[in-house]
Amino acid sequence: MTRQFSLRLVLFLLCSDLALMVVALLLATGARMTLPFGKAAPPSVWTIPWPVYVLGLIVWLVVFVALDVYHPRLLTQPGLELLKALGATVFAWLILAGVLYFSFRDVSRLQYIYFLFFCLALMIVHRLTVWQMLRRWGYASWQRQVLIVGTGSIARDIARAIDEQEWSGLALAGFVADHANNSSAADLPILGTLADVPALVKDRNIAEVVIALPRNGADGLLQFVRQLQSLPVNIRLIPDYFDMAFLRLSMENFGGIPLLSLKEPVLDPFQRVVKRAFDVVLTTLLLIPALPLMGLIALAIKRDSPGPVLFRQTRVGEGGRLFTMLKFRTMVVGAEALQEAVNQLDEEGRILHKRADDPRVTRVGRWLRRTSLDELPQLFNILRGEMSLVGPRPEMPWLVEKYEAWQRKRFEVPQGLTGWWQINGRADRPMHLHTEDDLYYIRNYSVWLDLKILWKTVQAVLLRRGAF
Repeated sequence: MTRQFSLRLVLFLLCSDLALMVVALLLATGARMTLPFGKAAPPSVWTIPWPVYVLGLIVWLVVFVALDVYHPRLLTQPGLELLKALGATVFAWLILAGVLYFSFRDVSRLQYIYFLFFCLALMIVHRLTVWQMLRRWGYASWQRQVLIVGTGSIARDIARAIDEQEWSGLALAGFVADHANNSSAADLPILGTLADVPALVKDRNIAEVVIALPRNGADGLLQFVRQLQSLPVNIRLIPDYFDMAFLRLSMENFGGIPLLSLKEPVLDPFQRVVKRAFDVVLTTLLLIPALPLMGLIALAIKRDSPGPVLFRQTRVGEGGRLFTMLKFRTMVVGAEALQEAVNQLDEEGRILHKRADDPRVTRVGRWLRRTSLDELPQLFNILRGEMSLVGPRPEMPWLVEKYEAWQRKRFEVPQGLTGWWQINGRADRPMHLHTEDDLYYIRNYSVWLDLKILWKTVQAVLLRRGAF
């Protein structure tokens, strides 16, 4: 549970580590000028050129991110995190030494040894200070409420661990009894029964639900967990109930108690920041050539058929939140009212809501669909944070209502302009009938996979495969 407090801490540690590297270089320069060791020379000789500082920042950033120094699980283990940070410091120092050998060979070797000493010393002092401050003042301003389902000994142990780790921002909201008449829990803050949990999550802004029911009290637990899966809350369970896992299982040791995570964010806080930064930067660059093209497309739509240029449609985004998705209009006005007449059923009785010979599509609209240019306005959805460049496609609410429980797992990540489904068939394979493509993406998410999907999307668009 403590991993969710990590985003601000990750950003703080990253920025402070880079700042410490610069301070260490400055201190090394001062030490070389003042300490009576090494060859004597005027102070100007030991002044380090500013490009060396830039190279150092780049090397430190790449090494620390590549070695996953800021992994959320490490942040709950200060000793291990410090060791990994020190190892990354030495590795970055060695790489920078190699870079300087081919660029700025005039940097004093003794000065560079001072630099390593100051880096390690500052890192140790910094980490010890940060963790001491966290334990003393904690994360009260970032507090996350925890609701414990159960009143037995394990539930009490969890509550005790929450109090001990209050520094991480966790706060006990209360307990939920598995039945109304529970005399053994008279001394606990009981907020209700299992039936009250969905309302409690919404009313009390619960962030974590920990299920600590005894084995003989687990009747109806599967249905209970499914009710919570549609709510923006993390679900934890005392083992062993593996068949209820929402997307993936992860084990966490919390205060000596094993917790099994059934539902929690797929992207850790640092991955989410990287993905968002990637979206904003690349989308901004894409808009430079796209804006003139979008103007021409708007004129073509206006000349081709009466009606607005843009088509606005409510879609389901990450976490089941609704938003208005933008597209260039490719159909006649009022086309949505004719949807029922277009829908077809496959051999298994499942709805197919798209077809190649759709009579509602306009002449310009058919060309836009073939080239996928009708999707260009969604770049603005991405800038607004409603979508991502890569991810499962946003679905229409009426189709989501027909989803089975397992299909809703696709909404655990930001919905995208393109995704694994698009590069493996696009409209030839209806999205809602191939949710397994989205789950593959979610389980295997990485920045490299996003880049691979973007590249293959360009190929799919150029070949006009599966678009209509």
